[in-house]
Amino acid sequence: MKNILNQYKNTDVIRTTKSAVIITGILLLTACSAPKVSNKLDAAKLPENFDTKTKEASSETPFIPLKTGTFFKDPKLDELLKKAVAKNPDYLIMQERILIANSHLKVAKLALLPSLDLVADASGTHYGKYTMDGVGNYDTNFSQNITEKQRINEDLTPNLFLGAKVSWEADIWGKLSNRKKAAQQRFFASQQGMRLLQTRLLGDVADLYFKLIALDKQAAIYDDNLKTQERALDIVSAQRSVGKATELAVQQFNAQNSNIHAEASELKLSIDQTEKALLTLLGEYGGKIDRSSDFLSGHLEVLNQKISVDSIIHKRPDVSEAYFELLASNADAKSARAAFFPTVNLGGYAGFNSFSFSTFFDAGSFAWQLLGGLTAPVFNKGQIKQEFYVSNRRQEISFLQYQNTVTTAFNELSALLHRNQAYEDVLKYKLNEIDHLEIAVNVSNDLYLSGYANYLEIINAQKNKLQAELDFVDIQLRNANSQVLLYKALGGGIN
Repeated sequence: MKNILNQYKNTDVIRTTKSAVIITGILLLTACSAPKVSNKLDAAKLPENFDTKTKEASSETPFIPLKTGTFFKDPKLDELLKKAVAKNPDYLIMQERILIANSHLKVAKLALLPSLDLVADASGTHYGKYTMDGVGNYDTNFSQNITEKQRINEDLTPNLFLGAKVSWEADIWGKLSNRKKAAQQRFFASQQGMRLLQTRLLGDVADLYFKLIALDKQAAIYDDNLKTQERALDIVSAQRSVGKATELAVQQFNAQNSNIHAEASELKLSIDQTEKALLTLLGEYGGKIDRSSDFLSGHLEVLNQKISVDSIIHKRPDVSEAYFELLASNADAKSARAAFFPTVNLGGYAGFNSFSFSTFFDAGSFAWQLLGGLTAPVFNKGQIKQEFYVSNRRQEISFLQYQNTVTTAFNELSALLHRNQAYEDVLKYKLNEIDHLEIAVNVSNDLYLSGYANYLEIINAQKNKLQAELDFVDIQLRNANSQVLLYKALGGGIN
């Protein structure tokens, strides 16, 4: 008898061993047939320093994040920037999208946990006399082995269940965890995208604000020039009355004054349109923009601090967004690769199950079941290969986009540092030009009164001075716009 039992035990062991060997073989064959995931995650090494006159720094030197209040040094602009962050519709829409991305992340995390469902199910079935269930129920009721409670209602057979069902996919190959990682990285990318949108929004607000200041300064230049022109016209008119000037000179000065009035009117229209555009960014219907009378800047302090290339470039929101998207696409590819491997599903249920209401909550109605399954792809492997191929190519695209973003960021910032240094010299020379032209206007008036210059020389001198002053303001505006671009290139920021 013992030999027979041992024989049965040995047979069970052999069968179990064979099953384990077969399953292991399937897993190994599947693993060998799964392609590899591309792991390009690092961009080409950046130069250690920018080719500028800024202080050099080692790669370990961190860059101090920007604050709008200290970078622009204009309290009125700083208030507008804060208002834009609080009210701009596009920025508020992006905040809602961040919440959506966070929800996707939570869903991906919950996918790793078993699903538990509470189930209350009731049905009633009338079986035909010539069905297996109908014959079986009829025959069972004649059995001497059942009690009265176990007899089946043949007219209407209930099936009642109250309990819980659980199912769980064992994440052996990392399919679900990589999906969670992809969702997490995309959530981080969306946060960086929000930073990028914020930086662009604040940059647009600053550009329009500086344009308003420039237009105000140019309007003031036209007003001053009109006063000068009117004085010149008075002089020429007086000269004409005593026969020392001609009617032609008077008409030339009148025409010049009319031209300046026309340009000043166009300037007022530009001020109104720019103000409306800025109010739109602030999410307001109308009103006036409170602004400074001159350009205020603190960018030189930024240029004088130590510049660490790596710490600046990789902390920019556009670069960070591209990097997190690269990590997400890498996780997507790993999740797609896991589809080549068998899926292990576990589950079960427990609860009360009965075919009669009277016995539904009896101890004998308690039922439970454990389930386990192993599913391996066979005929749909071609589809899985194509899906993995697409995921892997998307990762390659994400890497190239990331590398391009890093390269663009470096060259953009390097060019802007050169540009800001160059504008200092341009503004200095242009200011000297205006000083000399101011003297030329005064001299031309004196020479005209003395008879050593004609009216055309006065007109040309005043034209040249007006144009030089307008050019100087235009260069100031371009310098301010360059500072805004530098603010963006350095990663932006707000108080």
